[in-house]
This record gives sequence, structure tokens and C-alpha cells, in this order.
Amino acid sequence: MTELQATKTGRSSSANAAVGRLFVLELNAGLIHTMNPDGSDKKTIITNARLPDGIAVDVAAGHIYWTNMGNPPVNDGSIERADLDGSNRRVIVPEGGTHTPKQMHLDKENGKLYWCDREGMRVMRCNLDGSHVETLVEAGRGDKDSHDQTRWCVGITIDPKLGKIYWTQKGPDKGDQGRLFRANIEIPKGENPANRSDIEVLFDKLPEPIDLEFDLANRVLYWTDRGNPPRGNTVNRVPVDKKAPPEILNPQHPLMEGIGIALDVPGNRLFVTDFAGSIYSADLDGKNPRNFAYAQGNLTGIAYAEI
Repeated sequence: MTELQATKTGRSSSANAAVGRLFVLELNAGLIHTMNPDGSDKKTIITNARLPDGIAVDVAAGHIYWTNMGNPPVNDGSIERADLDGSNRRVIVPEGGTHTPKQMHLDKENGKLYWCDREGMRVMRCNLDGSHVETLVEAGRGDKDSHDQTRWCVGITIDPKLGKIYWTQKGPDKGDQGRLFRANIEIPKGENPANRSDIEVLFDKLPEPIDLEFDLANRVLYWTDRGNPPRGNTVNRVPVDKKAPPEILNPQHPLMEGIGIALDVPGNRLFVTDFAGSIYSADLDGKNPRNFAYAQGNLTGIAYAEI
């Protein structure tokens, strides 16, 4: 998830105009790539990441942040930060500070990073320097609970306007037990992450929901689903301020294990990665789909930013 901090001056000057870039994670190879939105000018800026899964871009500060799942049985997940070109790399949440961190979201205005912790069964956040790590939601605890994939937290985004957090719990692989949740960002007074009373289940019996994105301008939530077609291997969206069923945007173009999603709302574009190594673009309503990169490795997180 990316907090866009586009350049607001110099748009008329080609020398100073902001340029859209994608940042893409290649999981098993431990790489982070950047490229133009059509896949051209691809550059590898990070190597030797430890199963990277989620990424966020802070253009104003000149940073990228990403999660490392590490080795799940060892409980050694971490979060790193680097400059936009991959230099000045540093660990901000050390190994074991989170179990298996997945998608992440940057709340630039409030100086927070949010992420879901899969086997840790938690929704978490910290300051941008990695300090003050907090658990906001605890879906389970201990080894026995961690084997229950319905408790695994994966995708995350927030609604800063209403102070809400959204996340997915994926369930077993292609098991039709996935759920999409919403709660207040702040834990109700007198409650804790494990017993908070404000959690809503927005949708259940989803094939296998993964990453989330939120179109703040139009109040629409988007997500990828890895489950079996026809409802799985899809991109989905739903308005958040009214009751409506999810809309599947790619019925004729199923993904091969859809994972990452990023939005360019002003440009009317969405971008999606899948585990087979493809990167897709389409209009926000799913029209004009294009597979502009394929066989790129096991791709997970993706972010779009204007730099």
C-alpha cells in the first residue's frame, strides 16, 4: 500500500514533473524491482531480502518500506527501510519483532506503518522509525491457534477519514473460508486486541482474500483473491459506505494466484501481481486489462508512486 506524495509543482516542466513508478517484490529471489507502469526501465534496487511480501512508498521522505516474512516456523519476521534507489538500507523492526509480516500500509499523515502478521495472527502498527510496535487486533495466540488458517491476517488498509482499519483473514488455501473485517483503528477503552467488541465481518465465505487497497476519493475497497475460479483468482471491489455485493472485475482474465494490488486513482489505473510472475494493469472498473509482464518470478507486493 502506498501513500502517494506526488510532486505538486513543476508539472509543466518535463525536468521536474513527477513520474509514475511501480515497486514490485519478487518473493523467493528476495528482490525488489522498480519499473515504469508499462514494465519498461526495470531496475533491481534490493537484493537478499528475506521473503519480502508487503511494500509501501513514502515519496516525500524518499523511503521505501517492506516486510520480510523470514522463516515462519522460526518466528523471525522483520521490516526494513531504504531510500528509493535502494541505498541506506536499515532494519527498523528487528527479526522476531513480528512473526510473518505480510501486506503493509503507510499512514504518512499520522506517522504510522500498519501491517498484518500471518502466523502471528495479528494486525500491527509502529512509528515510521520502527519504534512503538503495537498490536491492534489479535485473532489467536499460541502454536495451536497458528495452525488454524482462518485466523491468519494477510491484507490491510485504513480509512483515515472515518478512522477505520480493514484486513483480510485468508482461511485455508482455496477453502472458501476467507473473511474481510473492519474495526476502528483505536481499540475501545477498557478493551484489548484479543477481546475488542468493535470488529465487523464485512464478508465471509470468500475463496482466499489476500491484499487490499482503498480508493479514498470514491470510497471503494479493492482486493485480490487467490482462491479457485470463478470467485477466486480475481480482483474484487465494493463501495464501503453502503450495502452492496462485491464486484468481480476480471471474469474473463483469471489470475494465477493473485497477490499484490496498487491503485493510481487519478490515472484511472490498477495494478496487480500474481504468483506466476505476471503484472497486470487495467482501468479501475476492470476494463482494458493488459498483462505487460510475465514470468517475472514469484511476485507478491506491489506499490505505485509518483516520484
